[in-house]
Amino acid sequence: MRTLKITDRSGEQGVALVMALLMVLAVSVLTSSLVMVARSEATSSTSYTSMSQVRYGAESGIHAAANHLLFGYVAPTAASATDPLANYDMSGSPVRYNGRPVMLSSNPDFASNYPVPAVINAFVAGSVGNLNVTGAPAVAGAGSLNVGYNARATLMSMTIVTDYYTQQPITLQSWQIIGAGRLAGSGASLVEVEATIERQPVPVFAYAAFATHNGCSALNFAGGATTHSYDSAALVGGAAVLSNSGGNVGTNGNLDGNGGPTDINGTLSTPRAGVGNCTANNVTASTIQGWGTVNEGLITLPQPITLPTPPDPNPPTTAVNFNAAGGCPAGAPSAPTCVTSAGGSTITPTVTNPPGQTVVQMGNVQLTGSAVVHLRAGIYEVNTLKLAGNSRIIIDSGPVVIKVKGQGDATPLDLEGGGVSNPSLDPTMLQFVYAGTGNIKITGGTDTAALVYAPNATAALTGSSTNFYGAIVTNKVAATGGFTLNYDRRLQRTIMTAGNPTMTSFTWRTF
Repeated sequence: MRTLKITDRSGEQGVALVMALLMVLAVSVLTSSLVMVARSEATSSTSYTSMSQVRYGAESGIHAAANHLLFGYVAPTAASATDPLANYDMSGSPVRYNGRPVMLSSNPDFASNYPVPAVINAFVAGSVGNLNVTGAPAVAGAGSLNVGYNARATLMSMTIVTDYYTQQPITLQSWQIIGAGRLAGSGASLVEVEATIERQPVPVFAYAAFATHNGCSALNFAGGATTHSYDSAALVGGAAVLSNSGGNVGTNGNLDGNGGPTDINGTLSTPRAGVGNCTANNVTASTIQGWGTVNEGLITLPQPITLPTPPDPNPPTTAVNFNAAGGCPAGAPSAPTCVTSAGGSTITPTVTNPPGQTVVQMGNVQLTGSAVVHLRAGIYEVNTLKLAGNSRIIIDSGPVVIKVKGQGDATPLDLEGGGVSNPSLDPTMLQFVYAGTGNIKITGGTDTAALVYAPNATAALTGSSTNFYGAIVTNKVAATGGFTLNYDRRLQRTIMTAGNPTMTSFTWRTF
């Protein structure tokens, strides 16, 4: 007979309940963790959204302040009765007024420091506002909310240059602008964006030759034409020291350098790309075969260069003929402006209208039969100027600025039959300015130094083994017959205009 043995498990009663409670606890902890992670992600997303929106607000402050400074603000000048340069200490950076940095501010945390209250008020009105953005439901409820923005601008530098085109002083400034954006409420955020807006002086004659034309053969250097560079402030015994570098050329179109030896002893700058045959539908940067070279390579311009057309003079159109007999012919100014001199005549402009400028007006000026005309500093307005029969123009003092009208003449400036002598080899001492679309002919010589600014004209540079010292700006340039164009590197710092406004730095920070 078997006996059934029963084990007593009364000590293990309720363990299932304990296990169930532990599982519930574990699930609760896991659920809480998931809720916390989800909440953290939602908060982070909300924070990122609000921070991005506030950054857009701060950038709006930057743009509003920059727009006002570039288009609504008048910079101080020496002649200003309300905002003269004498108010400012420009010896360091930032510029100071009454011993403190010059500041314009619409930010209530920073006080303006500018000598003209009206300028302060205009900046405040132009650099403060609200940016409407879409609010996240977790932050401010669905719909629209405002990000407030303001800005402050500190004047970091201020320089004065004489603008080549207007011959008037212009004030160039560099401003450090800090835009602030702020959003209140549960998603509160503050962001500052900093940028520097400035205009720098840039040279008008940055190249030995620049052609504004955007098509093929805008620059045509052939038959041994070449470029070099020199410095008119570093002559040796009155002669230029030529360098096989720095003779840079530029164009909005194509350089045709066929024929040799044609050497561009410098760079070629153009917004075009590629080397090879040029067509109307495929304008390449350069077309160079045979012995042609660009020794220092291609520089790709980010965009075409647009140059202003100079103002047109209004001279008479009567004939003025200087010849070997000398003296001052009919149509030339009378004494003491024009007097007879050895081999010809000498013209010394006198002060006329407008006050302070020395202006001589003549019509169709022609030099023939070995005539020699000496010119002294001043402005000469002519309809046409032509040299023939080995005649010469000699620059006694400068600057001599010859402004050509060109009414009724397809080639209003023609120096091919004579010569121009500027012994200083400083091209700023002789300048030719022409607004029209006709042709101009330039020849070289041992001391032919000049600037030619005719952005709409076609220039022919001729003369076997002749030198031209200075720089040329025209619509098209054709240099042939061994013509050598020597660029004066000093022009990089003497003939200036204002460059386009640029943003030179951009940073941001959040608080």
